[in-house]
Amino acid sequence: MRVITQQALGGPEVLTIVDAPEPRPLPTEVLVRVKAIGLNPLEARLRAGEFPLIGRPPFVLGWDISGVVEQAPQTWRFRPGDEVFGMPLFPRAANAYAEVVSAPALHLARKPASISHVEASALPIVGLTAWQGLVDLGGVTEGDCVLVHGGGGGVGHVAIQIAKALGAYVIVTAGGSKREFVEGCGADEVIDYTTVDFTEAVRDIDVVLDTIGGDTVERSLEVLRPGGHLVTTVAEDDAELAAKYQAAGMRFSGIAVDPDPVALRGLVELVEQGKLRVHVQETFPFERVADAHRMLDGGHLQGKLVLTL
Repeated sequence: MRVITQQALGGPEVLTIVDAPEPRPLPTEVLVRVKAIGLNPLEARLRAGEFPLIGRPPFVLGWDISGVVEQAPQTWRFRPGDEVFGMPLFPRAANAYAEVVSAPALHLARKPASISHVEASALPIVGLTAWQGLVDLGGVTEGDCVLVHGGGGGVGHVAIQIAKALGAYVIVTAGGSKREFVEGCGADEVIDYTTVDFTEAVRDIDVVLDTIGGDTVERSLEVLRPGGHLVTTVAEDDAELAAKYQAAGMRFSGIAVDPDPVALRGLVELVEQGKLRVHVQETFPFERVADAHRMLDGGHLQGKLVLTL
């Protein structure tokens, strides 16, 4: 099979396609013939060496996959021919930038028939992050007021839809060029962060979901109601900031997303109910992974990027 690997840390040019043996599934694992691979900004940071989550090169990046089961030798969960998607093994290396991936069956779910492999591959990391932030940590319920920072991005645009499905009133910060996009995802109000200070525009927020970091996390303290909850995907290890929230009578949680099968099935249900759709900004052939990573490096994406096989 072909895999995308790198021998050194650096820019997109370090990503190369090589031949490698197909993996052998362990008991409770399945072998998946990959149809599409969702890309995430995290992978660009790992490629560049910004932090050693999966060690030093050589390594194979990637987690988000959608494809068809080829072998399921010692698991009852799937059979050959089943269409599946998921985010196996995160944060351990899943070697998903490949034509074939071996993955724990528990980390996968059946692909909803209503979406393509491209859409399914774009959903797991952003969907599980948003679900775990809003449902598991935030405990969002009907009538809550939720503020999503970075609503036009991968996690943000999915979070809007999940919050709406939970019955929340959703306010979003996003650039003016993304207003129509986030409104299409269900945002009730949009704050253009390039022209408006969100701390002067909103108050009494029940849950803030932050995907931006920086001073946005600290300033969000000003807009929460007493006892409100800040959930961040960026500053999860900031003990000083967590203490500041606690001293103010607020809750502070960071997301370390994991491949939770219960949450994955929850996402499937929302997709099947027509309440959730992931937006794919652009697809790239497997061979053009470097071009895809250049776009990742540029930031300010609207939704997700996907490699196709």
